[in-house]
Amino acid sequence: MSLDVKKTAFDGHEKMLLSQEQQAKLIIEVRRLIGPLSDKASVYCSDASISRYLRTKNWNVKKAAQMLKQSLKWREEYKPEEICWEEVSNEAKSGKIYRPNYHDKHGRSVLVMTPCRQNSKSVRESIKFFVYCMENAIFNLPPHQEQVIWLVDFQGFSLSNISFAAARETAHILQEYYPERLGLAIMYNAPRIFQPFFMMVKPLLEPETFNKVKFVYSKDHNTKKIMEDLFDMEHLESAFGGNDGTGFDINKYAKRMKEEDDKRNTLSGHGQTLYHQSHTTL
Repeated sequence: MSLDVKKTAFDGHEKMLLSQEQQAKLIIEVRRLIGPLSDKASVYCSDASISRYLRTKNWNVKKAAQMLKQSLKWREEYKPEEICWEEVSNEAKSGKIYRPNYHDKHGRSVLVMTPCRQNSKSVRESIKFFVYCMENAIFNLPPHQEQVIWLVDFQGFSLSNISFAAARETAHILQEYYPERLGLAIMYNAPRIFQPFFMMVKPLLEPETFNKVKFVYSKDHNTKKIMEDLFDMEHLESAFGGNDGTGFDINKYAKRMKEEDDKRNTLSGHGQTLYHQSHTTL
């Protein structure tokens, strides 16, 4: 298919700028390449979903179609939408990752991550919990918003809190199965000892993913404005300069997650899932 496109530079790479009509034609081409789908698989192939795969592959139809096929295969085997709270509650009890009950000012779901609360040596279980958190964050997106924001709190951090194997698998799952889902990753007060580890992880990150990672420091006078521009400071945790000092309560959080699991299961029982909603697709 020949398209008249504009190009723009992005981190040393040319990115194509397409009209809505051009994008629609490419979405049709991807559908043709992936072929017939089961009812379950078609849920994850809305126009918005296919568009994200096309964007991450710079509108290359063949690459986007292949990526989407691999993602559908992963979903069929891993079944991320079926992971429930009871399966990850041991991983969750420390509060190392949780979704606070607020969005940023752009409507993006927020995941708070605190590495010093790492409580598991199992990469497999840690990844399963990460996937559960991503699915839950997507489920709670408002209309017309597709992305999630990460807030990483480095208070109390030590190198024993992190695993290269877990970081590698997290990067792989995020980029291959949740393309264009990460809006921003704020690394808050990352210590100098984290830098060598981050340089090891950097080659695993696609340019667009890398550019979404922002290091901010509480002693920097610009940080307050950055956080105020993104969040309602009354709701933001005090660890990130906000006014909420409540802290993580596993009992209240477990209750909320179970309720949201029930809601998701109810939708699924009526032939719907979080991905049937107009704003949330794979």
